[in-house]
Amino acid sequence: MTLSFDSIKVGDQLPAIVKTPGREQLVKYAAGSGDFNPLHYDADFPQAKAIGDNIVHGRMKYAALGQLVSDWAGHAAVVRSISCQYRGMDLQGQTFTVKGVVTGVDPTTRTVDVDVWTEDENAKVTTPGKATLAFR
Repeated sequence: MTLSFDSIKVGDQLPAIVKTPGREQLVKYAAGSGDFNPLHYDADFPQAKAIGDNIVHGRMKYAALGQLVSDWAGHAAVVRSISCQYRGMDLQGQTFTVKGVVTGVDPTTRTVDVDVWTEDENAKVTTPGKATLAFR
């Protein structure tokens, strides 16, 4: 079913996405993004050992926020802007959840503002952000 602009209300929750990136996925992301910092994929890297494991690329979490809003809107809207801040680390092999909530609806411009974030297994927000979608 296609999302309708007229059905969207402030406070609506976006369907959450659950991610559990493993080391192999982090290696593939490193290759695709060009971010070959060993902190993201080398289990023997001293910093990774000190932290407890490899950390998920921040840009991978940013991409997950984009996936959240684009999956929710489907073809009914385009993502006009999206931004985030990296406030915490998510470790490879651990689950993080991508969530969002509608914070503004402007019928004049047919735009919707959404707060988006990732949270770790302890419900700590690690990547808060915002997005604006323009509906057709």
